[in-house]
Amino acid sequence: MQQVYQYVENWLGLSPEFQFKIYATAILILTVVLLRRFAHYLVNRFSKDVKSGYHLRRVISYVLVFFCFLFLFRVWFSDMESFATYFGLLSAGLAIALRDPIVNFAGWLFLMLWRPFEVGDRIQIGEFPGDVIDIGIFQFTINEIGQWAASEQSTGRIVHIPNAKVFSDVQANYTKGFEYIWNEIPVLITFESDWKKAKFILKDLIEEYSKDINYIANKKLRQASKKYMIVYRKLTPKVYLSVKGSGVELTLRYLVSPYKRRDSEEYLWEEILNRFALNEDLDFAYPTIRSYREHIEGKQADNNTKE
Repeated sequence: MQQVYQYVENWLGLSPEFQFKIYATAILILTVVLLRRFAHYLVNRFSKDVKSGYHLRRVISYVLVFFCFLFLFRVWFSDMESFATYFGLLSAGLAIALRDPIVNFAGWLFLMLWRPFEVGDRIQIGEFPGDVIDIGIFQFTINEIGQWAASEQSTGRIVHIPNAKVFSDVQANYTKGFEYIWNEIPVLITFESDWKKAKFILKDLIEEYSKDINYIANKKLRQASKKYMIVYRKLTPKVYLSVKGSGVELTLRYLVSPYKRRDSEEYLWEEILNRFALNEDLDFAYPTIRSYREHIEGKQADNNTKE
């Protein structure tokens, strides 16, 4: 080994001490890479749950990188006094030059400690809604929903968002805590329709659809209320009535999983169409224009009316 040191020193002018640091760094990095790949292989082979496997792989990677930096620190900065001086000068420059990465790293620490959202949660941050599929040291990744896709279906785009956004943008979590959202379906019928019968049909339909969901939702609400101040007096579905310009509007309001919103709307609309088709006195309304002929439809003036 001394011959190698002497040969490199004569060829490149590197001292044996500096060569040792380079060799140790290369061996350490190679070891960490191999250990990481082997650990990920074991996790992928024996882990049956995708989410737990993902978290375990991330933890392994972070631990290996941490120890890698720790040993590299010991190798390169054994002289603490000289390192302190060097680090003081370097950190001042890095704080200015690497402001964004530092803030992103602080955002990652915030996500790891306070966990406003986790992998698997459906969120919206700023103008970007989606399902969180990865949280890294400098950015997190979502599988985008909404935009041009109706009812918040996936668009297929993967959006990478800097972690610093958690400090500046409003975050909405669809699944944290309660795990259900309220959805509404407006049904517009004509003024001539029997709105009482329509309301009864819709109420019977939505109660039938929600009977299993309400039991689970009440259980989830009790769990969420231990952590958040979430108060709902009633979780039962309801049909609200209002009058619009083209007819009577009946709005179904019910609980649904954020991931099943479109499926629920499709099922309920099919049932509404089928059940309304069995009743001739129920007709859907749409924007119309009516003409009014005063000389035929207007009231006749009473000539006997006294001033």
